[in-house]
Amino acid sequence: MEPTPLDTTIVIPTHTEERWSSLVRTVACAKSQVPEPAEVVVVVDHNPDLFRRIQRDLPGVTVLENAYAKGVSGNRNTGAFHAKTALVAFMDDDITAGPDWLERLIQPFGDPTVVGTGGGIIPAWEGPEPRWMPAEFLWAVGGSYAGMPTETSPIRNVWSASMVVRRETFDAVGGFRVGFGKLGDRNRPEDTELCLRMSAHNGGHWMYVPGAMIRHEVPANRSTFPWFVKRCYAEGRGKVQMAGLDDGGSDTLGAERSYLWSLPKAALRNLGAGLTGKGADNFLRAGGIVAGVAAAGWGGVVETIAAKRAPKTPKTLETAR
Repeated sequence: MEPTPLDTTIVIPTHTEERWSSLVRTVACAKSQVPEPAEVVVVVDHNPDLFRRIQRDLPGVTVLENAYAKGVSGNRNTGAFHAKTALVAFMDDDITAGPDWLERLIQPFGDPTVVGTGGGIIPAWEGPEPRWMPAEFLWAVGGSYAGMPTETSPIRNVWSASMVVRRETFDAVGGFRVGFGKLGDRNRPEDTELCLRMSAHNGGHWMYVPGAMIRHEVPANRSTFPWFVKRCYAEGRGKVQMAGLDDGGSDTLGAERSYLWSLPKAALRNLGAGLTGKGADNFLRAGGIVAGVAAAGWGGVVETIAAKRAPKTPKTLETAR
């Protein structure tokens, strides 16, 4: 069969056998997509036992080992650089998706200026959803948050748990920035950073497709208030670090400033709802907004001070290309 401009390879990074049952479900979702992907690639992050288990127990997929430094950025790059199709889709190993997920995400690529797309993400809580969790902060657990578009629209960035990229552009910018991303307890916005570089390449843009919905697992240990505060703090540090990687040709944090300006209204709206008898949980959510902003702001301050004290070194892009 002749290749087409919408042929897609699905890449699923994984790193631990603790997610085995989730990985099996995600692979099944990937293989059941309509249209059928040209190839499903599972990339294992420096875990030989897991690599052998996938080879043995998950037929019908290509299994690769991360060819780069440990971390999800190199893991995804390994799979994407292996692909031969015009499009490459990324799924996390702890998501589920309906069979129309891929079809919805590839539709915008009929426009040659679209460099990538991303879909809506619903948190799949292991336990009850925290009463204090503001809808505006669902990004902290890998979900789409209040204020995002409700219909297919241009957007600055999407998330790699549910992402499709034009492979030619992805290759041209060198893929995800290796060494900048999620590794252990460290969180850095490697997907946002990739989106900015791909958009800057030949003036392309991203599309958000909320109808291409996935469910993203949220373990119970990520539903606690201390974890939430820690995650917001890490995001503040990561966004400042991301801005430091930019060459100054764009307003890297413009979207973050607009988002922050919307949060006081959200806090007041929750307070108002609580005061008018619409539920005490509204007071808790208002407090969650204040705590999240404070934690992210403090993380930004800490990273700014750390950057000023660090020795000045040339900026380099660690990629495979």
